[in-house]
Amino acid sequence: MRTPAAVSRSCALRIRFGPHYEVLRAPDLDEDRLRLYRLATHLSLVAGPLRLLDGDFPHPEPMRAIAEHNLRQTLSLLRSGA
Repeated sequence: MRTPAAVSRSCALRIRFGPHYEVLRAPDLDEDRLRLYRLATHLSLVAGPLRLLDGDFPHPEPMRAIAEHNLRQTLSLLRSGA
């Protein structure tokens, strides 16, 4: 089992590199912890842009797109039992 920091880095790499993540994947990761970190990261990437949209953010469409994309990712993880 890897440290929480390694799992967190792996989660960030998965989000950043998508289908190319498997090449970068660290061995011996705790899959349950990885799913939890992915869920938490996607939820954070929904909440952050929405907080900006509550104010007078000058370019709301990119923030809305980020929030919507990560909401879809969150729902997908929840449906798959993550």
